[in-house]
Amino acid sequence: MNFFRGVMGGQTAGPQPSGAETIQKLCDRVASSTLLEDRRDAVRALKSLSKKYRMEVGTQAMDHLINILQTDRSDSEILGYALDTLYNVISNDEEEEQDENAQKQADDLGTQFTETFIQDPEHITLLLTMLEEFDFHVRWPGVKLLTALLKNQGVQVQGIILVSPMGVSRLMDLLADSREVIRNDGLLLLQQLTKGNAAIQKIVAFENAFERLLDIITEEGSSDGGIVVEDCLLLLLNLLKNNSSNQNFFKEGSYIQRMKPWFEVGDDNSGWSAQKVTNLHLMLQLVRVMVSPVNSPGATASCQKCMYQCGLLQQLCTILMATGVPADILTETINTVSEVIRGSQVNQDYFASVNAPSNPPRPAIVVLLMSMVNERQPFVLRCAVLYCFQCFLFKNQKGQGEIVATLLPSTIDANSISAGQLLCGGLFSADSLSNWCAAVALAHTLQDNLTQKEQLLRVQLATSLGKPPVSLLQQCTNILSQGDKIVRRGSKVQTRVGLLMLLCTWISNCPIAVTHFLHNQENVPFLTAQISENLGEDERLVQGLCALLLGICIYYNDNSLENYTKEKLKQLIEKRIGKENFVEKLGFITKHELYSRAALKPQPIFPSPEQMLFDHEFTRLLKELEGLITKAVHKSSEEEKKEEEVKKTLEQHDNIVTQYKELIREQDAQIQELKEKVSSMTTQTEQLQATVSQQQSQIQQHKDQYNILKLKLGKENQSQSSQGDTQLNGLQTEELSQLREELEELRRQQTLLQTQLSEKDALIDSLKSAAKAAECPAGSDNTELLQELEALKNQVQTHLAEIGLLKAERQELLRRAEAGPSDTAPPSDGSSDAAKAELENRLAAQTAEMEQLKESRSGLEQQLAAATSTAAILQTEKAKLQTEVQESKKEQDDLLMLLADQDQKIHSLKQRLKDLGETVEDEDDLRDQTSDEDDEDED
Repeated sequence: MNFFRGVMGGQTAGPQPSGAETIQKLCDRVASSTLLEDRRDAVRALKSLSKKYRMEVGTQAMDHLINILQTDRSDSEILGYALDTLYNVISNDEEEEQDENAQKQADDLGTQFTETFIQDPEHITLLLTMLEEFDFHVRWPGVKLLTALLKNQGVQVQGIILVSPMGVSRLMDLLADSREVIRNDGLLLLQQLTKGNAAIQKIVAFENAFERLLDIITEEGSSDGGIVVEDCLLLLLNLLKNNSSNQNFFKEGSYIQRMKPWFEVGDDNSGWSAQKVTNLHLMLQLVRVMVSPVNSPGATASCQKCMYQCGLLQQLCTILMATGVPADILTETINTVSEVIRGSQVNQDYFASVNAPSNPPRPAIVVLLMSMVNERQPFVLRCAVLYCFQCFLFKNQKGQGEIVATLLPSTIDANSISAGQLLCGGLFSADSLSNWCAAVALAHTLQDNLTQKEQLLRVQLATSLGKPPVSLLQQCTNILSQGDKIVRRGSKVQTRVGLLMLLCTWISNCPIAVTHFLHNQENVPFLTAQISENLGEDERLVQGLCALLLGICIYYNDNSLENYTKEKLKQLIEKRIGKENFVEKLGFITKHELYSRAALKPQPIFPSPEQMLFDHEFTRLLKELEGLITKAVHKSSEEEKKEEEVKKTLEQHDNIVTQYKELIREQDAQIQELKEKVSSMTTQTEQLQATVSQQQSQIQQHKDQYNILKLKLGKENQSQSSQGDTQLNGLQTEELSQLREELEELRRQQTLLQTQLSEKDALIDSLKSAAKAAECPAGSDNTELLQELEALKNQVQTHLAEIGLLKAERQELLRRAEAGPSDTAPPSDGSSDAAKAELENRLAAQTAEMEQLKESRSGLEQQLAAATSTAAILQTEKAKLQTEVQESKKEQDDLLMLLADQDQKIHSLKQRLKDLGETVEDEDDLRDQTSDEDDEDED
């Protein structure tokens, strides 16, 4: 123990060992001591020396410290000392007193030790296991050590953690730690872990990171919170920036709605703390990440819609119009609003309706433009306003029309300041930056909008008293070409570049504007003179833009001005400039450094006002036009004529295609109508089939009932005949034979009824065949159906007659039965009474049988009525089909007439060709020739 007291600062006799020697002895003690207390004291001593002797501790003790982490897991104190020592060795925390070289050496040393530590990936896995320990003295230094490793070798450590089982999940548990120190350092750890690694970002997001981070931000006071809020926002930016999957997850999880309370500011905005400014700045950046122009259009539009619906856009506009907001927050809010409304018609319309809280109220757009053309405003604020105006007009033809309308004579209000007046004022002011911003803003009011390009030609400007007004186009060209005070004021490169970009955007794809521009006799000579001169480096950019403007005049020229047709302008270029020189000057624009920078992003970001030369949308226009203009300049007059002929041919083809499209539409309508008719007829057929099926079912039921009656009647006849043999011994032979004849007659009638029923079955089958024939579109001969119907009527009449005969016979039988006993034998003995009773019984049986036959007849009459109804339906359908056949025949006759007219026209045209000396083969000649060839082949 005396040894450790000496190391820790106690006084000992004799020479003091050097730091390296002491560290070596401590390392030996760590490796060789069997007592945990001795090893703990040695590690504590190494910790105290690790900052002063960083190199020595790192090189000699790292392996021993890692071994401690592996073997002494049960003692949290020694684990904490070991982790702290490793952190001191690996960490590159800056110290104020160190100079730049010393700090660089320290960084290199930390990187070197980190590489040594992660050579074995198991060391990172071991460290992740340490983080599962709840003990503060183990978990906290473990978090700091892993953070230092990620700072020094982020990519390698990320790869190890990514493949480690549950590695990221273990780290996410740090956010739920109740000890704020560990939770806050856990935020720093996750910041380093998620940098530039999309896979880890997705895992962290799906581990419920968004929910936890937003909860922490709310608990800490949102924008009024401290450094913890800043750390949470930085981590959110890491998770969302350039990660479309996480952005979609953030939107679908309804987390955008939870951002709205962040931007609720009060009326008193004085005295913002630096931390609040930082927090709000990061919050605005987070909104911009979700609607960045580099995101996919669909995802951006979805987020923009959500921000409007939840009121976030309205809250941002409130900050925009509030007073006392710091300048950098106001600038970033303008940029944020710009991207929230960019390309979204609903959001753009809302922004157009926002008014500033002034007296009288002014539109927010007007207030912002006033700042843009005010040279006393900060440069970054003016750039932000320009970007906001550009985003407001992006894919917003309605907004473009509203801005241009404020410049037209019929809509100018002298009592108020409009956006158009501010733009014109900035365009012709003495400040070159205002000139450029106003020119670019006006160019965006014309972007991809032919109507507004033509409307802007109507704008007239009053120059001075006593002089007539001039058009806006003329005034822009005057600034470029005339040699008065305006030229000297606008002679700066920035002003001229802005005006040339405006003119190129204005007249591109607008032949009317090209004609107006060429109508000024001074414009073309000025452009050719500018292009042909040998000027300095700064003027070469202006020369290139002049070449572009002249090339647009060639490409979009409709040859309406005789002196400045396409061919004459190309001849002028060849004589005054030279085609190769012209193309070289045109190509200089795209080679300029500032052009490449502006082509990257829509937002105008420039380090200084002098470098503000190109607009992003103009770079897209130039990229589209450069190749077209180069080809147009090199084309000869013959190629131009051929191209015109091709264009005319294409127009003719387009007209033919349009006619065919109209014909196809008409045919589609006819087909649809025919389909509806077929559908209607199909429905009717199905109904008929259902009716026939129902009738078949009813007939089958009648058959079954008839068979049952037949069986009952047969049994009764058998029983009656057996009884009659025993009881009618006393009856006279004539009466018995007469009754038997009557019974036979009834049986014959029964057989007749069965025959009629079979005939009705055949009739139903014929009706089914007639129903199927009714489905045919051309109609069929229904003569057989009518004949069958007539036969059915005759059968019905016959049946009724037979029923009448049965009734008469029944009455006769009843009469004879009543008079029989008195006429045939005297009532002297009992046998005559018995015979009479037997006769009465038989008559009663026959009466019952007649009642059953009545019921059978009633069923057959109902069946006949149903069949008659079906025949009527079929007769109606036949009439309809005959009508359609007549219409089809009429249409066929019309077609035959048209074909005859067409043949007559072809014959007359062939005759004219023959008269002109052309050889024309008739179809008959070709047919004869073909038949001759066939005969030769057969031979």
